[in-house]
Amino acid sequence: MPLNSEWIDHIAKSLASAGASTLHSRRQPVHVVYGGAHLFQAATAAKLGTIALRTLEAHAAAVPELFPPPIYERVAEKLRREPVEDYRIDFEDGFGYRSDAEEDTHALRAASELLKGMKQGTLPPFIGLRIKPLTPESCRRALRTLDLFLSTCNGKLPAGFVVTLPKITSPREVAALADALDALHCDAGIEIMIETPQSLDGRPLAAAARGRCTAAHFGAYDYTAALGIVSSHQDLLHPACDYARYRMQESFAGSPVFVADGATSTLPTGEPDAIHRAMRLHYHHVTEALRAGFYQGWDLHPAQLPVRYAAVYSFFAQGLDAAASRLRNFVAMAAQATRTGDVFDDAATGQGLLNYFIRAMNCGAMTEQEAAEASALTAAELRSASFQQILDRR
Repeated sequence: MPLNSEWIDHIAKSLASAGASTLHSRRQPVHVVYGGAHLFQAATAAKLGTIALRTLEAHAAAVPELFPPPIYERVAEKLRREPVEDYRIDFEDGFGYRSDAEEDTHALRAASELLKGMKQGTLPPFIGLRIKPLTPESCRRALRTLDLFLSTCNGKLPAGFVVTLPKITSPREVAALADALDALHCDAGIEIMIETPQSLDGRPLAAAARGRCTAAHFGAYDYTAALGIVSSHQDLLHPACDYARYRMQESFAGSPVFVADGATSTLPTGEPDAIHRAMRLHYHHVTEALRAGFYQGWDLHPAQLPVRYAAVYSFFAQGLDAAASRLRNFVAMAAQATRTGDVFDDAATGQGLLNYFIRAMNCGAMTEQEAAEASALTAAELRSASFQQILDRR
């Protein structure tokens, strides 16, 4: 018996609802800066930007391969306009273990600074809080800090505020954090850290967050230490880290959960030669992460910010001509499998090509006008973030 149109519409709507994902409609920051909670102030982002710009001006000429003129100008503009995209007020590694009285004081103070930054408009676009692990040793301390911080904010949090949970070994820990946020009547997201072998399958962890999980961040050094890898060989490019990242991608592919790479622990400080070596290493790490499909990573020092943006902007600049040509051709052919030069594109390619331009615009690698001109799409089409919608409306 043939299918009637009402039945087809019903099935189509139910499948669309079940498979709905906001993966491509949310902006993913290109980094997250971790800073000790005792150092956080309402104007922290601007202060980091000043230091980063000073670093760029002092050292870019010594590493010209990282900062060719067009990239240099874009990076400088970014550092003046929006130096930090995402910031985590850190009560874990960046803060350390202090007396209860001292952590209480900083929890209250950091919350007050957050409220001040909201009022003054000085916070970065994305921000959150990292608590200590919910292990037996630190669970009470972590939850007390969370309670003090959120109670002081009294429901006034920036849009998209997240709570980062480190060193997870069981979905129970994620569920406990979700329970605590429920009890505090807080709608903050949960960001899970993948830094133990037990956490590599992120799906149960995300499920335990009960719809709150927004991102999964890789902690390379805790993870490699847990595997028994000695410190001299703990590196973002270690094969064990490659394996962990692939597992993360597998766990969260097609979901609204963003994945983020770890940090370059060699900081650009000290003598000029040491600074320049660290800058080149950081650039290499960021570039390799981008090639692997990790569009966000950690930054630990303001002098890393110019390199982060230079690597990201160069990545998008180098792929612009090819991506623009393929997207224009693919739209013209209405998503029919086709060839552009020696590259064959099928139906899965269109959204990926569109995502390229969306990510590039979001981080400042290109303006909306530049993206529209290169892709031959309108600004509204680009911002729709849906290749299927573009085809349907055309």
